[in-house]
Amino acid sequence: MRFIASFIPAAGHSGPELWFIFREDGLLVKTAGAGVEVPKASDIAGLQSGRVGRHYLGALDGVNCYASDMDEESACPDGMSFMEMRMLFGIFDDVLAGVASRAFQVLHWERTHQFCGRCGCRTEAKTDERARICPQCGLINYPELSPAIIVAVIRGKEIILARSKRFRYAFYSVLAGFVEPGETFEETVKREVKEEVGIEVKNIRYFGSQPWPFPNSVMVGFIAEYESGEIRIDGSEITEAAWFSADNLPAVPRKGSISRSLIDYFINSRL
Repeated sequence: MRFIASFIPAAGHSGPELWFIFREDGLLVKTAGAGVEVPKASDIAGLQSGRVGRHYLGALDGVNCYASDMDEESACPDGMSFMEMRMLFGIFDDVLAGVASRAFQVLHWERTHQFCGRCGCRTEAKTDERARICPQCGLINYPELSPAIIVAVIRGKEIILARSKRFRYAFYSVLAGFVEPGETFEETVKREVKEEVGIEVKNIRYFGSQPWPFPNSVMVGFIAEYESGEIRIDGSEITEAAWFSADNLPAVPRKGSISRSLIDYFINSRL
């Protein structure tokens, strides 16, 4: 699958459409039959009055993609349901998951930028780019991204995994945290690891990245080697942390997330 991002659809395009429709953090999907699919325009013809907003995202294999919110009063069409975005990672392929992430982040940005942060006036959508502008003071707001690092810290044949208070399910994962103003990604890796589990790392190298729409992050993944120190959990974000070998791992995140990709990298390189 190939996705070409754009702000405005090509002139005269009247082909099929995919609609990424959200109610809070749930995406409307077709559940009738085998698998889970994003609905086409024909599937949601009866929801015209229930949709709020219309944002063009781009074309997926030539099919125009749109994002929209759905009001709480509208009934869910037969054969469809709302699925939490986290559950769709690992079900959707990487490209489709990326489009869904884009849709969610665009909608979240619009919901949270209805008023100017400088003068308080109601903002308006710009017509020539994806942005909202204040008609009173001229402040322009673009969709926001909050960069965060996620890192697999490896010591020989072991990886450090931790449980966070924020986790909704009982699993362990690699360490992560948001980039602070003035930091490089590598500096964030060192600081977050030190703050969360009390150890020093070295030989930090880039692994990959993933849009993370919870609500507006991009996760930048790294591999790092243990340098020194003993595990000392911070007690505020991390509740448990330990070293694990590839053949003795605890419950870990589901496939489809960059955290699981980092863990799988460790497993494949150490077994």
